[in-house]
Amino acid sequence: MSLECLGNLLRITLSAEYFEDKYLSLFVVDQSGTAWELNEAMAAQCGYTVTYSTWRGIELHASALSCHSHLEKDVFTITVQIRASHTPDMSNATTHLKSASCGYGLWSPRELICESNYMEVSVKREVPQTIKDLVQDEPEDWTLAFPEAKAEEASIWQIVFHQPEEKRALLVSNAWSAGYGLNTTDSRVLLRVPYTAAQVQLVEVGVLLLAQQAATLCRSNQMPSLQDQGITFSVLRSSTFYKYQWVILMVDTTVACPVDGVDYTNKTITWTVPKYIPPLYAGVTIFKDVLVEAGVDLHKLSAKEMASRKYVLLNELKAITMKIPIGAEGGYYKTSVSNGQLGIKYTINLFLEHQWEDSKWRLTKHTIIKEIETPFEQTEVAITNNLNLSARLMNVTVGTFLPDVELVNLTIEGVAVTVLKAVQRGYLIHTTRYANGSKAYVMQVPLDAPSVKKEYMREDMRAYTLNVTLTFVTYPSSETFVVPVIALSAVKDAVLPSARGFCDGRNLHLIITRGNVGQNWLPFISDWHLTQEAAQKYKYILRDNGTHLAISVPFLSPHVSYEGFHNSAIKASLHLTLKDGITLAQRRDFSVSCIFSPSELIQCLPNGTVIITAIKLVGGEDLDTALLVLRDRQCKPSLVTEKTATFKFNVNTCGTSKKSNSTIMTYENEVLYFRPDNDTPIYQLKFFCSYAVKQTADVQYESQKNPLPSIKPGFGCLTLSMKLFKEKSYSEPYQESEYPVVKYLREALYFEVELLQPKDARLDLNLDDCWATSSQSQDSLPQWHILNHGCENNKDSYRTVFHKVNYSLRVKFPQHLKRFEVRMFTFVQGTSLLQEQLYFHCTVVICNTKQQPLDIFCPRRCNPGKHRLGECTNF
Repeated sequence: MSLECLGNLLRITLSAEYFEDKYLSLFVVDQSGTAWELNEAMAAQCGYTVTYSTWRGIELHASALSCHSHLEKDVFTITVQIRASHTPDMSNATTHLKSASCGYGLWSPRELICESNYMEVSVKREVPQTIKDLVQDEPEDWTLAFPEAKAEEASIWQIVFHQPEEKRALLVSNAWSAGYGLNTTDSRVLLRVPYTAAQVQLVEVGVLLLAQQAATLCRSNQMPSLQDQGITFSVLRSSTFYKYQWVILMVDTTVACPVDGVDYTNKTITWTVPKYIPPLYAGVTIFKDVLVEAGVDLHKLSAKEMASRKYVLLNELKAITMKIPIGAEGGYYKTSVSNGQLGIKYTINLFLEHQWEDSKWRLTKHTIIKEIETPFEQTEVAITNNLNLSARLMNVTVGTFLPDVELVNLTIEGVAVTVLKAVQRGYLIHTTRYANGSKAYVMQVPLDAPSVKKEYMREDMRAYTLNVTLTFVTYPSSETFVVPVIALSAVKDAVLPSARGFCDGRNLHLIITRGNVGQNWLPFISDWHLTQEAAQKYKYILRDNGTHLAISVPFLSPHVSYEGFHNSAIKASLHLTLKDGITLAQRRDFSVSCIFSPSELIQCLPNGTVIITAIKLVGGEDLDTALLVLRDRQCKPSLVTEKTATFKFNVNTCGTSKKSNSTIMTYENEVLYFRPDNDTPIYQLKFFCSYAVKQTADVQYESQKNPLPSIKPGFGCLTLSMKLFKEKSYSEPYQESEYPVVKYLREALYFEVELLQPKDARLDLNLDDCWATSSQSQDSLPQWHILNHGCENNKDSYRTVFHKVNYSLRVKFPQHLKRFEVRMFTFVQGTSLLQEQLYFHCTVVICNTKQQPLDIFCPRRCNPGKHRLGECTNF
């Protein structure tokens, strides 16, 4: 706590830092120890002013003659009780008791105080001689007051208010109920008036006097008649009556305080106070300036101090003027909000003390305390984004702000959350404080946070966009404002979609790995958006698991293009484009091309029916497939699509020619396309069907006993597969497009190894070695063995589990399959986990169950079997 004394005023300042984030209640303690809460009404009535500022703390001004102050030997003491709590209901409040004293010298006969919430006048009990024509001395004042004053005891007061339309008298009890403060000491009478009191009037006081008029005034010692419009004052005209012994005494308790008089030009505050205020000069014939002093926060400033701060104090004939540069020392900036826009206002607490002598009061001291606040000035909020690429964090700094601003919530993806909730979502938020008291807020947001939008830019660049709205509140005014934050970072981390294609006998397959930029890219074939519904329409197979997109398209499909048609081969291609899901801009192109046999286009049925499909080749886009014909132009296609025309006819029709030899009959025809009025075909597809000529022969045969089958050394093809299944039931394997499969540590992996060809019941498949690597190469390091010579690895914490294979509709030969279960693991380097993919490999032994073992491989210890026929690796 700090204090400042200025005459009959005391200023107490409480630390803002100490009481930060606490709810406060202020009390004044009287001499009996009773605490009186300082609410707004009591403060104005009893001579207290309380202001709250996050920047400067809590300030309390107290008048020397305030309620519950203790005045003794020209020293007045105020005892303040402060209760602080972390909750609005003030539960578990901490109580602080502080006393402060100020010495006060000689009182002036009349002292006037203009505070921000009240006006105060105190006068000596010595009543000056009445002045002829003085409004307060009119007989009706006495007549109005006398009956009540005569009936009351000496301690009861009465006050008469002088208003243009009437005069009104109030007993002291009624005056207190109306919000007035009245007090008396051994030598003084005091009246305190809130600005909101009903009897307060607004009066215009002019200051624009001609120099000649002012000079004449001074020579004649007469006061001017100020009729010109000027500065507005709050005025209360009143007479206060009290009984002293058997005499009724009256004192003039008129008070006037300026309401405005402040101007703002050229970054300067100009405060003008007229010297001649008519309500205060009633009955005055002689006037003389004695002293003009000024300062800040009840601290008087010398001329040297004012000059160092570039203050200007002008004591002119007609008025007193102070000029303060906006932003000067002694004032402070505070945050302001206007129509949702952020701004600042400069505030300074000035005071002016004017002392003069006159013929009525001898010496008057007029102290005016004026809190001046400049107009709203809009400010912009600086937002900077510093990317921490190594940590993959967006560091966004918002501000600077004054200390009276606090961040209260963030709007993320349309949802408002508190700062604490935002931290729980991965937003790291802290405050940076600067030496001048201002501060900034820093947000650290991971690039991979769900609320950060990721968008492909070009080549290997991705744009990360953070779009949040911050809501702030100002203290103590509780105004709110928002700051939209849009931070953009460009990072070279784009992994573009890649693709691999392959074909089987009748379909083209394209598998696209999306990478990290294609999540919102859509697949198109030309301008045709490839959706699941669209794929089903054409009997295409489309699968999308978020990381991979797989499409399978039959060879004869509307979206397959054909080129390079030869007798032995047809080149078919499928082209797919990924387009931006919003702008439809073309992002990536992929295609797969395969060679198919022309036999896919023709069917030669045993009954002599031929079905031939003609295809439109690349470069022949203007060809109308409906106009394709056979040699007999009356034979037209039975089925037409945009790219194909299908003919169905008998070999003995449509101009089909035939030729034969002793064993084969060959039928030949052509699919042709003619332009109008042109007999030369521009499209020609020759095709033929061959049939064996029927033959008969005499065959001699005899029955004999077949010898026992035997197996001889030789060469052949063993077809094997190794699959990973989703569940222990082994009902659904992972498809190729679903790899790589993501599993958690110690989650079960269900493997199946199967002999696909040959389908020989005599053969038995046995597992030899199975192991895992971190790359596709079976010989790469590191390695971990799951099975050794068909048995579990006894060094493994989680042993491999074998599952029995039973006969089912899918499994015709249970001895051709082996199933086992492994727990998911990862390789470790030192103390670090290697976040890499795992690849599993197995070698197997194929044994003959009908013969005795020929070598050490059959039977196996852990996988019983018989003779080995072959061995295959690299699954």
